[in-house]
Amino acid sequence: MGNSVNLSSKHLLLTLLTVFIWGMNFIAIYVGLKGFPPFLLCAVRFGLAAFPWVFILPRPKAPLKLIIGYGVFTFAMQFGFLFSGIHLGLSPGLSSLVLQVQIFFSMGLAFLFFQERPSPWKIGGSLISIVGIGIVAAHVSGGTSFIGLIFTLLAAFSWSAGNMFTKKVDAQSPLSLVVWGNLAAFPFMVALSLLVERPVLILSSLQNVSWATIGAIIYIVYFSTHIGYGTWGFLLNSYSTSIVVPFTLLIPVVGFLSSALFLGEDLPSWKIFASLFVMAGLIFNLLEKQIRKQLQTIKNKKAK
Repeated sequence: MGNSVNLSSKHLLLTLLTVFIWGMNFIAIYVGLKGFPPFLLCAVRFGLAAFPWVFILPRPKAPLKLIIGYGVFTFAMQFGFLFSGIHLGLSPGLSSLVLQVQIFFSMGLAFLFFQERPSPWKIGGSLISIVGIGIVAAHVSGGTSFIGLIFTLLAAFSWSAGNMFTKKVDAQSPLSLVVWGNLAAFPFMVALSLLVERPVLILSSLQNVSWATIGAIIYIVYFSTHIGYGTWGFLLNSYSTSIVVPFTLLIPVVGFLSSALFLGEDLPSWKIFASLFVMAGLIFNLLEKQIRKQLQTIKNKKAK
């Protein structure tokens, strides 16, 4: 189970690498959705992430229901909602920001299930960040984009629920958990794609697949899924949720910058302000110890 100490330098770099990979992943999702409908893209992702690796990596030593729960929430539900949200018009940059609402869900669920009580400082930092999410909500226009926003919020809750399963499983091999979790999500998403998107659209998409779509799938599967979630599982099992999860607030910074650079997404002032609030909340979370120490020093000086 995670501990409450600060991240080591090595694990800090590992966390930042994961953040960068996931921030760039929104570009890959956007490109992939140009060629595949959302549920089919999810199904292909889960299938390639699971096979042939399930024949190589042993099943995690955990109850099957926990592995299925992890796969359904972390992969099937999170990415089913997220891909649909982007498909419905929420931009990659905004999606990367809105998804970070998961930090509040994660802290709340960790308190309920693991008695990990977040400090007032971490709660305060989270409240600062939620102002940034509110700015995004206030500027989303159009019914389709609003539904996309709702779907992305549901994706955020699914991710946070998946985090709880990650901690509960406590897998010795995080990559093994990722692979078997994708196996659990795969049939669920295949059935959903067949039901909603229909065989005709699925067949047409597969027959007309482009190299850009293939490249996007490679990134989504092997970088975002295997490397990203394998590392994330290790970090969650090594540290307290309230220490690791706030780093995901850096994902929108990578998401916004990469979207502007590669997709030409506009960066109006409100997006910048929203990002600043999110970043301020992260800093408040990460520098809690230093802030408290400085305040205590000031208090001691005044007392003399």
